Amino acid sequence: MSETLRLGVIGLGRAAAQTLPSIVAHPHVRVVAAADPSAEARSRFVADFGAPAFAGIEELCAHAAVDALYVATPHQRHVTDVLIAAANGKHVLVEKPMALTIEDCRAMTSAAARAGVALVAGPTHGMDPAVVRIAQIASSGELGRVRMITNIVYGDFLYRPRRPEELDTALGGGIMYNQVPHQIEIAREIDGGPVRTIRATTGVWDARRTTEGASAAFVEFESGTVAQLTYNGYDRFDSDELCGWIGEMGAEKPRDRHGAARRALKVVAGPDAEAHLKAASGFAQAGVMRAPGAVHQPHFGFLLVSCERGDLRPSADGVLIYGDDGVREIPLEQARAFPNRLNAIDELYDAVARGVAPRHDGAWGTETLATVLAMMTSARERREVAVGTMVDS
Repeated sequence: MSETLRLGVIGLGRAAAQTLPSIVAHPHVRVVAAADPSAEARSRFVADFGAPAFAGIEELCAHAAVDALYVATPHQRHVTDVLIAAANGKHVLVEKPMALTIEDCRAMTSAAARAGVALVAGPTHGMDPAVVRIAQIASSGELGRVRMITNIVYGDFLYRPRRPEELDTALGGGIMYNQVPHQIEIAREIDGGPVRTIRATTGVWDARRTTEGASAAFVEFESGTVAQLTYNGYDRFDSDELCGWIGEMGAEKPRDRHGAARRALKVVAGPDAEAHLKAASGFAQAGVMRAPGAVHQPHFGFLLVSCERGDLRPSADGVLIYGDDGVREIPLEQARAFPNRLNAIDELYDAVARGVAPRHDGAWGTETLATVLAMMTSARERREVAVGTMVDS
């Protein structure tokens, strides 16, 4: 491979629109092609990037200029797309969730290993600069062992415009496959070790949107660290209120938007109209997402990490440390705030160009999915579940 990693994008939806700024900003990565079934999305890509766009992944893989693929297709397609990419000798960055079953995760990991290509599972908020810095401080022992991790997210996820499949849990819809992996990976990044058990409950509180919209989990790691993870996507309270009214992607946001997504959805005339609105929020209409106004560090709700000798939490532009002698702030590199997924792109590049084994590899993605499945099993059966039993099943 040359000094530049030539990347193809499969799936030009909202995930691609969010991640492409980081790809474009990376000094050693160049977007050279894309694939999507939407002619409108392909046309927008060609106009924006001056590069070819194809209808399917097979044509994309056949394009000689592509070294690696960013797989941002609907969740249920991840396994097929990664297997095709590996069979064609392409390195892969695959969106979360890695797949919908442990069996599919194993197949993807094995295919990449056989083909000798890198497989990176991500990006998630576990790769956010503030989370990585907190994990570094925690692992240094400066504040003693990590004892407790609390992550609270309230937002409008369930009432953003959706395609019908995104409201069907069996097809990867709802918060469990879409949002909870962020919380799990934040906690895993900070603890640094495997999850032992989980006890969880989930909520389906709207008969018109019959997929999980809320969850609460008590996660115990092998280290003894516990994580309390709460998610509510029903669009009433907004946990950005606890984060200085800075949104998930780091932009400042208005304070009077409570319930706005829920109210807007009331006037949408059926699933087809809603799916059209969803398409309008993706790459075909929006193109590469730009940073509006002041930009701070990305975050995923309110995060507080308790160690034996101090507490840590992200601030707007760094990490706050609460110790015996008061509070101090460690600033973070502003260039990493937006684009805000550079860590994932770094990991793919380093794996391909420098042979650095990725931390967030197939095994990592498999354990994250196993934890999600353990949460769902725990909620359904009302019992504590060992995550290892999900991996071994």
